[in-house]
Amino acid sequence: MTTNEPKSQNVNINEKPNGNEYSADSIQVLEGLEAVRKRPAMYIGDIGIKGLHHLVYEVVDNSIDEALAGYCSNIEVVIHADNSITVTDNGRGIPVDMHEKEQRSALEVVMTVLHAGGKFDKDSYKVSGGLHGVGVSCVNALSSQLIATVYRDGKIYRQEYSYGKPLYDIKEIGTSDKTGTVIFFRPDDSIFITTEYTFDILASRLRELAFLNKGIRLTLTDEREEENGEFVNAEYYSELGLRDFIGYLDGNREKLIEEPIYFEGERNGIPIEIAMQYNTSFSENMHTFVNNINTIEGGTHLAGFRRGLTRTLKTYAEKSGLLSKLKFDINGDDFREGLTAIISVKVQEPQFEGQTKTKLGNNEVMGVVDMVIGEYLNYYLEENPKEARAIVNKVILAATARHAARKARELVQRKNILTGSGLPGKLADCSENDPTMCEIYLVEGDSAGGTAKQGRNRAFQAILPLRGKILNVEKAMAHKIFESEEIKNIFTAFGVTIGTEEDSKELNLSKLRYHKIIIMTDADVDGSHIATLILTFFFRYMKQLIELGYVYIATPPLYLIKKGNKETYAWDDNQRDLITEGLKGDSGSDKGIHVQRYKGLGEMNAEQLWTTTMNPESRTLRQVTIENGAEADRIFSMLMGDEVPPRREFIERNAKYARIDA
Repeated sequence: MTTNEPKSQNVNINEKPNGNEYSADSIQVLEGLEAVRKRPAMYIGDIGIKGLHHLVYEVVDNSIDEALAGYCSNIEVVIHADNSITVTDNGRGIPVDMHEKEQRSALEVVMTVLHAGGKFDKDSYKVSGGLHGVGVSCVNALSSQLIATVYRDGKIYRQEYSYGKPLYDIKEIGTSDKTGTVIFFRPDDSIFITTEYTFDILASRLRELAFLNKGIRLTLTDEREEENGEFVNAEYYSELGLRDFIGYLDGNREKLIEEPIYFEGERNGIPIEIAMQYNTSFSENMHTFVNNINTIEGGTHLAGFRRGLTRTLKTYAEKSGLLSKLKFDINGDDFREGLTAIISVKVQEPQFEGQTKTKLGNNEVMGVVDMVIGEYLNYYLEENPKEARAIVNKVILAATARHAARKARELVQRKNILTGSGLPGKLADCSENDPTMCEIYLVEGDSAGGTAKQGRNRAFQAILPLRGKILNVEKAMAHKIFESEEIKNIFTAFGVTIGTEEDSKELNLSKLRYHKIIIMTDADVDGSHIATLILTFFFRYMKQLIELGYVYIATPPLYLIKKGNKETYAWDDNQRDLITEGLKGDSGSDKGIHVQRYKGLGEMNAEQLWTTTMNPESRTLRQVTIENGAEADRIFSMLMGDEVPPRREFIERNAKYARIDA
């Protein structure tokens, strides 16, 4: 059999390129560093958890750039006991010779001048992931201490900095046959709200980088925790890259086709890698990357993929006669239902839209991705008729469900028109009309809802009681979702609509009535399950609300502690014990102290609920954010999907964090 299969172009990271000298002359200075400490959020997003972890990403990005250039295969990250960080790689080592223009070592230039680095010189780095960021100099500026150690040319060099300023000139401290760079830094606790690193957040990013850069080994060690006498450690390495990534993301879903569809190639100097897997779910999960940057807002590479996918599949389906009995048109959404896809491109001069730089704007990338997906996918469909038929049948099922969902939406809208305002009967609305000032509580059950209605501030707080557990949208077709009474109530209470016939999954927020949406459930297993069901619905159908920072979880207290006329609340067991010990006084007696465990919101009266959970002056709200979209997708599919073994494994693995109260 002869084929005209397009040829992939692979890059061997262990093969050292010839020429392209990386020296002090490769370092180009673009601008100074002064503004970083004055306005840190401008450069790293914020000064909270996200910004703190971004420091690590910037240093790791430099090592990944070395890997992309073919000079690095191993990257190690260590969280020390005091939350300082060390990142080690086996790349070429940052140049240390004199920079002609700056008249100081190239290492010092890289460490102390914003946007100074070899990634701006295309002879040093063809593509760079770190280009979207602000580089290791920003990390230096925001660290109380940073030590850079370079292994290069048979020698070891070191320079130490404090708050971005060098403490001494670079010095030679020894000899070694190794090459690479070691960066140790301690985040400045006078700038960051918190300096405590979260293992899982860093692990998620390193895992993602391993999938995106096959053949590179990344390790994460946490010296704050020990298991069996050793520090907690995780290692990430992928032989198959995006194919392994798809397997990881779709591990909790039932496959429609046995093996993922995989394309790798290069067009017009743009390397493109695509992996896609159809499953039996009803959600579309697209993850796009440019030079290892997670472009969560998509961009031209995603537009090119969608256009090429729709055109190629539709042409094949029409040519094969599989659409002949369908009585209505199919659209682009139908081709992507139940599809998990990862699109990774490498672009020499990426242009990102907006300050967040999470949307690719290069127009030339759209046509290139469109062409590649069309060419490879057409070949796949012709060579795999069984899988092609399964995919087209899934598309037909999606189109049928979309048609039914549109009818369900129209019935909801028609009912709203006939009943006047269209607001749910159980909604206790607020009097304020400015959405930026309004908040709505989604409350578990009518009883707690009644208490919340009595305890709220009617001026700006609305209450929507939810009856029982809402529909699990992870396992439901679209029309079933729009037929669900509780979900219809949420849509109408919020004032949002979801799409049109042409674009059935786009959420219209133009009439959103609240900019603070608060999930308030009981502090027990059922309450946690209901909160997870609501979050699953938001993640799949109202993701923009989470991305805009509008979704929160209320934190009602677990305990009421009384002694005489004194009442105190506790939100966890440690707090309860501390309060109880304090109330014992010098005598050390349990006598006269009463501890009440709240099993539900309904056990509190209106005044107690207001004081502890709803009063903006004293309450604690947890904002829901998406740190890593791909990982969130995997977790939701695992927790709420059909596959039981992964869910059981997750529960067993995390059982040590659970607490059972009598």
